[in-house]
Amino acid sequence: MSATIDTIGGKTLDIKPISPALGAEVYGVDLGQPLSDEIIAEIRAAVVQFKVIFFRDQDITQDQHVELGRRFGELEVHPSTTEDQPHPEILHLISGAKTTLRADIWHSDVTYRAIPSFGSILRARVVPPVGGDTLFCNMALAYEGLSPKMKEFVCSLTAVHDILASGRTDGVDVEKVRREYPVQEHPVVRTHPETGERAIFVNRAFTREIKGLSRKESDWLIDHLCSLTGVPEYQCRFRWQKNSIAFWDNRVTQHYASTDYLPADRHMERVTIIGEKPYFEP
Repeated sequence: MSATIDTIGGKTLDIKPISPALGAEVYGVDLGQPLSDEIIAEIRAAVVQFKVIFFRDQDITQDQHVELGRRFGELEVHPSTTEDQPHPEILHLISGAKTTLRADIWHSDVTYRAIPSFGSILRARVVPPVGGDTLFCNMALAYEGLSPKMKEFVCSLTAVHDILASGRTDGVDVEKVRREYPVQEHPVVRTHPETGERAIFVNRAFTREIKGLSRKESDWLIDHLCSLTGVPEYQCRFRWQKNSIAFWDNRVTQHYASTDYLPADRHMERVTIIGEKPYFEP
């Protein structure tokens, strides 16, 4: 199955879904070339519709990567990125035999911020010979899979998000991080500002607790909601090639980067677009 999106300029994006749940590959556009406002609008529409989209064979420069991200909004600088690098907006995700940086935990990016991200654009610079796929989960489908009573319950709740919630603090100045990134509160279920969909908005990386519940109850509910990322019917899986690009909507998805390729090398580069404050609309 494929879909063609016509643009005002007469060009088209060829879009091929890769899973019923979410995800599509996009053809017919060179992201290294100047793009019209109409093409940018169609790419954004595809991100919102399919929740994550993929491009192949996009050998863009870092300048072009940053400029592409800026076409969709203001870019953030990640806490682990030093601002003295040429492109502080680019987060380098490097792993292999000599590094230990991992993202093998289901999460949505930077939910510990007061204003989490709209989306992330990830480019594959070095890929392992086999493995290293990224899995994505549609958290709106996960919400729809809940019983009516559970939906009613979780829609009434607020979660605490903490940059240190995962417990990975090796080499981290905890006091400094606490000052710069205080804990934040977000609804357990958020309303998508463009589609009106409701999506579960807790994750294993950054959600510390749910307000108003005992520790045992909170831990159980977080675990239950996060376990829904493991349902295959809510997922898609992307096999990377060099110069592949993924662009996902952080407001309604979670992702997991498999580390089955280690000790081979994997080098990814990401820009992250600032979004809006999460809210729940009854």
